[in-house]
Amino acid sequence: MQQFIQRSPRIFFLLLIALLIGSILFALNVGKFPISPSQLWQTVVCSWDSQCNSDSPIHTVLWQIRSPRIVVACLVGAALACAGATYQGMFKNPLVSPDILGVSAGAGLGASLAIFYSLPMSYIQLFAFLGGISAVFCVSLIASRSKDQDPILVLVLAGIAIGSLLGAGISLLKILADPFTQLPSITFWLLGSLTAIMPKDVLQLAPILMLGMAPLFLLRWRLNLLSLEEEETRSLGVPIKATRYTLIIFTTICTASAVSVTGIIGWVGLLVPHIARLLVGANFILLLPTSLLLGASFLLLTDTLARTIAGIELPLGILTSACGAPFFLYLLLRGRK
Repeated sequence: MQQFIQRSPRIFFLLLIALLIGSILFALNVGKFPISPSQLWQTVVCSWDSQCNSDSPIHTVLWQIRSPRIVVACLVGAALACAGATYQGMFKNPLVSPDILGVSAGAGLGASLAIFYSLPMSYIQLFAFLGGISAVFCVSLIASRSKDQDPILVLVLAGIAIGSLLGAGISLLKILADPFTQLPSITFWLLGSLTAIMPKDVLQLAPILMLGMAPLFLLRWRLNLLSLEEEETRSLGVPIKATRYTLIIFTTICTASAVSVTGIIGWVGLLVPHIARLLVGANFILLLPTSLLLGASFLLLTDTLARTIAGIELPLGILTSACGAPFFLYLLLRGRK
């Protein structure tokens, strides 16, 4: 499979794009308010007409509810998968995920704090974003103070320690929160969901995620060099420390902005890069765009399942764990064989 993909990468990426387009069309059609393909086409065509009836239920569901949610699912899935692949290459560890440096715990504490003080949704998103950025800043500051130890090891250990500390803060807020109003909101947010996505969220989120993912693509060839021993990488003229912190900054922007809108969604940044690596190998020139497309499709299909599988909408964190953990165990058993 890898040899075929490396010989014909264009065909492979066309197939991935077709998978993403098919997932988008499927997500547009299904739901509590199903839209047939003919109704979907008529509504899209009608939207270009100035005399279109914008008050029809199909128009409202398509453009105000379902389309923004699909766009955000694709963007968040792509961002988390790219961040996960970048961290795994940078830390030379396939078990690393985007929240290894405490960004998810920081965002969770920021959002929980905003919910605890009954702030509006825009402030919840802002607090979550600032909390994630602040957590990674503290981890990086601690790592920069450690001169005589392995910088990667210090980053990981500091991330675990800061994440545990922030997790304790979240638990404290849960105890202090009102059990009838605030506690359910905190719990639901921490499980991750796209229920509250509005068109304005797309306009706010898309530029930030594009800003975060673009440098990762421009620097993906350097990720191949960072996977080498430090002496070899340094002999090739790569500024290891500057490159590493640049990647941390932009992966943090991706993860913090995604988590601030959707809540904490696990397994995407851990599982999808593994699947991409099985398909294209460890070359980040192909691995990063493959992770992006697979991440977008994976989260979109999972979100579609979350809003259609039961009478109530399931949190995304539950489904991604239910899908990701068994498949990851399968990968471990397959690797052992």
